[in-house]
Amino acid sequence: MLAERLATHDELSIDDHVVLLRDAAWSDYQRVLELRGERPIPRLAYLEGVLELMTPSRHHEALKSLIGQLVEVWCLERGIEFSAYGSWTLESKRTERGAEPDECYVFGDVPDPAAPDLAIEVIWTSGRLDKRDIYRKLGVRELWFWRRGQLTVHVLRGDAYEEVAASEVLPGIDLGELAGFLDKPTASQAIRAYRAALVARQ
Repeated sequence: MLAERLATHDELSIDDHVVLLRDAAWSDYQRVLELRGERPIPRLAYLEGVLELMTPSRHHEALKSLIGQLVEVWCLERGIEFSAYGSWTLESKRTERGAEPDECYVFGDVPDPAAPDLAIEVIWTSGRLDKRDIYRKLGVRELWFWRRGQLTVHVLRGDAYEEVAASEVLPGIDLGELAGFLDKPTASQAIRAYRAALVARQ
């Protein structure tokens, strides 16, 4: 049944599309991962018996990539070592959780990281699983959510995320400023303009 649902899910419109499959076992989640193979979509998330399949729109994909590119520009201009892991599949059978962020990063020279320091999620549609409830058990230190033109920061404090005013994994980055470059006509224009703004302040 899951294989048939997955096949149907591939034939979707260009808009974000979310399917929630309830009463899904961990083995179902693993089977869908296997069926999908190396294809980038659908992007999967799992939370205690609920399996989410999400096919992002072209706009969603462009936005998440640009946010990541601007983060990388900021790190390069500030001399911060980073590794980008894209939609790294994070999962824990013990806590019944799995997720694939839009973008994720490890900062510093970490040869074999257990989890990213930062995961970025673009919230383009409603009705999705609460990623905070997934990532907190996977040990992701910080989450950024883009929603309606704004980036918010959520830092892991104990067993829960707390929304804070500024990033702690990248202290000094101005996310309001970064978000202001996301509406440029092309990614290259946004990158050049953001870099110029950063250089001008050095």
